[in-house]
Amino acid sequence: MYVVHGSDNSAVRHCLFIACLLWLIIPASGETPTSREKMPFELARPLYVGARALGRGNAFTAVADDATAGFWNPAGLIQGQGVKLFGVNKFHDRRDYRFDPKGIGYSYRGYGLFWGNKIALGVDSGVPDFNYYGVAYQIGSYTALGASLKFKRRHPSDVYQFFGYETAYDIGVLIKPRADFKFGCLLQNLDGHGVHWITFGTAYRYAADITSVGGVFNPATFEFSVDVALSTEGETPELYLGAEWHLFPNLPIRLGSSNGDVTAGIGIAWKGIRIDYARIFEKRFASDFVSAELRF
Repeated sequence: MYVVHGSDNSAVRHCLFIACLLWLIIPASGETPTSREKMPFELARPLYVGARALGRGNAFTAVADDATAGFWNPAGLIQGQGVKLFGVNKFHDRRDYRFDPKGIGYSYRGYGLFWGNKIALGVDSGVPDFNYYGVAYQIGSYTALGASLKFKRRHPSDVYQFFGYETAYDIGVLIKPRADFKFGCLLQNLDGHGVHWITFGTAYRYAADITSVGGVFNPATFEFSVDVALSTEGETPELYLGAEWHLFPNLPIRLGSSNGDVTAGIGIAWKGIRIDYARIFEKRFASDFVSAELRF
C-alpha cells in the first residue's frame, strides 16, 4: 500500500510540471485527420485500457498487476489480494474518438475473478462494446493461468446486456521465476475460431540506491517491459516498449513506444487510491487519458 509522505512534496510538484509539459507538447505533424484511422480497440484487444499501461507503451502483458489485468492478461488477476475497481476516460481530444473502459477484479488465495466493459464511440465500426468475464488460478509458486470470455453488445438496445453475441476469448499465462522478473503470454481469439494474436511479454524490475532524503539513501526502482504481438493471419508483427521510474514509491514516471507511437505518463498513489495520466502521440494527433483505481 502506497502512502504519500510530506517529504515527497517536491516530487509532486515535479510530476505536475511534467503533466503540464506533456499537455502543451504538440505532435510534429500537427495535421488534422481528414478521416478517422481504424483504432486497435475496434476489436477485442486490450490496447489503450488503463493510463498506466498506455503511459508505458501498452507493454503490459507481463505486468498485469492492477485492476486492468482482466483485459491485458487474465492470469495476472491473482496478483494482490482483495477488490480492485478502475475506470478510464479519454478526455482529450474526444472529437477524434471516445474510449471509456471500466472494470472490477477480485483475488483471494491464488484465485481471481473479473468483470470489465470496454466501449468506444466515434470510431469506424460504430460502437464497439465488449463485456469481459475473467477467471484466474495460481499453479504452484511461479505460474498462474487465466481466461476471459468476451461478448460484443448490440447498439442501440433498450435493455442492459449482461453478455451479448459474437463470443470470443483470451487465454493468459503469467510466470514469475524471480521477484524482479516476469514473463507473460496472451492468446487472443477475436471472432470465429482459433487464435488470431499471440502476445509475448517480459518485465524486469531494478532497484538502485540513488536518491537521498535527509541524508538517507532510498531505493529508486525502474521497471522495463517489452511486448511482441504476432498475428496468425499474416498481419505485421507489433512491438511495444515501456519503462516506469519510481524515484519515490508513490510517484511513477512513464515512457514508452506503442508500436511506433510515443507515449508518456505519470501517476500518484495514496493508500488504496491511484490516479494515472497518459498521453499517446498518434499518427496525426495526440490523445490524453486519465484513469483511477481503488483497492480495498
